[in-house]
Amino acid sequence: MGMTMTQKILAAAAHLDKVVPGQLIEVDLDLVMGNDITTPVAINEMERFDRKTVFSKDKIALVMDHFIPNKDIKSAENCKCVREFACKHEIANYFDVGQMGIEHALVPEKGLAVAGDVIIGADSHTCTYGALGAFSTGVGSTDMAAGMSTGQAWFKVPSAIRFNIVGKPSKWVSGKDVILHIIGLIGVDGALYKSMEFAGEGLKYLSMDDRFTIANMAIEAGGKNGIFPVDEQTEAYMKEHSAREYKVYDADDDAEYDEEYTIDLSELKSTVSFPHLPENTKTIDEITEPVAVDQAVIGSCTNGRISDLRIAAEILKGRKVAKNLRCIVIPATQAIYLQALEEGLLKTFIEAGAIVSTPTCGPCLGGYMGVLAEGERCISTTNRNFVGRMGHVKSEVYLASPAVAAASAVLGRIASPDEL
Repeated sequence: MGMTMTQKILAAAAHLDKVVPGQLIEVDLDLVMGNDITTPVAINEMERFDRKTVFSKDKIALVMDHFIPNKDIKSAENCKCVREFACKHEIANYFDVGQMGIEHALVPEKGLAVAGDVIIGADSHTCTYGALGAFSTGVGSTDMAAGMSTGQAWFKVPSAIRFNIVGKPSKWVSGKDVILHIIGLIGVDGALYKSMEFAGEGLKYLSMDDRFTIANMAIEAGGKNGIFPVDEQTEAYMKEHSAREYKVYDADDDAEYDEEYTIDLSELKSTVSFPHLPENTKTIDEITEPVAVDQAVIGSCTNGRISDLRIAAEILKGRKVAKNLRCIVIPATQAIYLQALEEGLLKTFIEAGAIVSTPTCGPCLGGYMGVLAEGERCISTTNRNFVGRMGHVKSEVYLASPAVAAASAVLGRIASPDEL
């Protein structure tokens, strides 16, 4: 029996010739990542270890992004804790106000993740970096502490599901629609502790931003990780953003998968996830009754990249946000913010009646910059729509692509750009 991409990467990191699903292994880590919420817990855990030093100053990334700029005293204290830790241990990749971005957009942008890496992060959407052909997954703060101290982590080798991507998508269909379709197809536990591996000739029509979005939401199907093969697009992205060497692993022809699905991009339509689970999906034409919304959020680690902002600006240009609707646009990093400024996208957003925030996770987790009141509805390009995710337990979050979120902001209800 051959190995999947994920299994090959894990075998190499464990210094083994071969691994099989279910096997417990200890692997060397290429990057350990944490944010302003999870890192303070990890730092406190490290205080309990005999060894209180970090394994590497260069292979740890600490990104202040959830409540940055600080929204209250507690968030300020959390960041102070991490800042002092980063200074004490001379952490090279510490990102605070002015350099920060939403972690899962910032790490690839800074070239800290490349193909063949094994990465853990104390945030569930760490699986984003699988778009680059890396094995990356979310862990708890205790595992992060152990990783920062030892440079190692243990895993149970996952089995895999293969998604064969074919066809060419229509204009408004993006990576967000692909992953929402998949989650709707297999459910929020359909890939529980499995590697979601993507392949097929249709991948050439998915940009790197599309792939980051898809890998980002693998966890919403229960996946241990999501991973894409390395092609010319991947290599071009890594060469642009990183000076690090990378290693390409391909799945064996006789690799075994628990299940295989074929996703025809040409058949997909704009898709919306209804409350209160990502699996509650409907295509835009299946929404037969108007769903009015009070807020639209365009951003997050899932859809705050420059291509997302360009799509939103294309739709909002020359139009106005609906009366009594709040539209919040959040570029994912400072570099994206600056590029959007230089391209005139921010002017488009402001003229349409939207606001533009500094990079932050903010509203995605109900933190700040867009918390919902009782009974309010939000159409959002974020990744989760659990009960109370964005605020009041009686509020509602609808997940969608930037195209649908922008069109909905104009019409005041969930809508397709084709309706404009």
